[in-house]
Amino acid sequence: MPTYTHGGDLLTAQTQYGGPILDFSANLNPLGMPESVRHAAAAAVEEAIHYPDPLCRALRAGIAAQSGVAEEQVICGNGAADVLFRLVQAKAPRRALVTAPTFSEYEQALRSVGCRVKYHYLKPEQRFDVTETILKGITPSLDMVFLCTPNNPTGRIIAPSLLAQILRRCEALDILLAVDECFLALSDQGDTPGLAPYLKESRHLFLLRAFTKSYAIPGLRLGCGLSGDGDLLERMSAVGQPWPVSGPAQAAGIACLQETDWPNQARKLIQTERAWLLEQLRTRHLTVWEGQANYLLFQAPGRTDLKARLLEQGILIRSCANYVGLGEDYYRAAVRPREENERLIQALDAVLGGKS
Repeated sequence: MPTYTHGGDLLTAQTQYGGPILDFSANLNPLGMPESVRHAAAAAVEEAIHYPDPLCRALRAGIAAQSGVAEEQVICGNGAADVLFRLVQAKAPRRALVTAPTFSEYEQALRSVGCRVKYHYLKPEQRFDVTETILKGITPSLDMVFLCTPNNPTGRIIAPSLLAQILRRCEALDILLAVDECFLALSDQGDTPGLAPYLKESRHLFLLRAFTKSYAIPGLRLGCGLSGDGDLLERMSAVGQPWPVSGPAQAAGIACLQETDWPNQARKLIQTERAWLLEQLRTRHLTVWEGQANYLLFQAPGRTDLKARLLEQGILIRSCANYVGLGEDYYRAAVRPREENERLIQALDAVLGGKS
């Protein structure tokens, strides 16, 4: 069987540990799933004797209204990963640029269609920020550029002014810019519309979004894409399955759209707890980057066994060894409520021998 390298693999962790696991490997809303969403998904199971709406009409209308775009500019899928792979299949790029480190699924999707991948390396001494140097790497030989803001696993937001410059350069060179905004709602810029306003004028922009993180529903699998290129969306529909989103997932998404304050409430908790967690990690001789989202990237110099050792304490964190540009002693931890964060620190003390 293939090796699973993403966060949230609780079954494997529970099998190895033999007991309940506190999961810091999946970056979800620390408030959990809203009760209204839980009830909506459960109620929709009663209608599972029928096929779901293949066009996700009510869900797309809700997403469009919330995002300030036209309904025909929205496509829904079985999680953001499904939308991502359909985008790459529909576009069939020959050469693409991705940052490093970043979410590995971009490269996986690109290589699945035989695309050559070019890396733009982010520097730890620059907080892994995307800077204007990326503009030099966007050349006429490219068909696509993938960006993530806030980036996974660094948690760093790309400056909106720089994103605008990148988009203008991609437009000038006829390159499709795909921007992953899946963590944006839980970030320090969560009260902004992101790049959605640019869709009114640009056919060279594709936005990837998901309900998974903001509403803690990864098991329901619900993501969406926004684009001003109707032909591209039609091709994406053609390469996907006929019923891309289940009935319960559609119902959950519609309910999520009514819980407009849920991510806002979470951000208040995240900002407080992230600052506390960052300080605690740094006092334990760990190198931590100041993320702007609901997770922190840190390095435990020389400790390539930290994930395994913490699992012995019933704590699951994300190893970042499979991220291009990072080493085996890099890790990512979600920002959780204080009681859970304290348990993470206690487990770290047991493994590392306490703070300085």
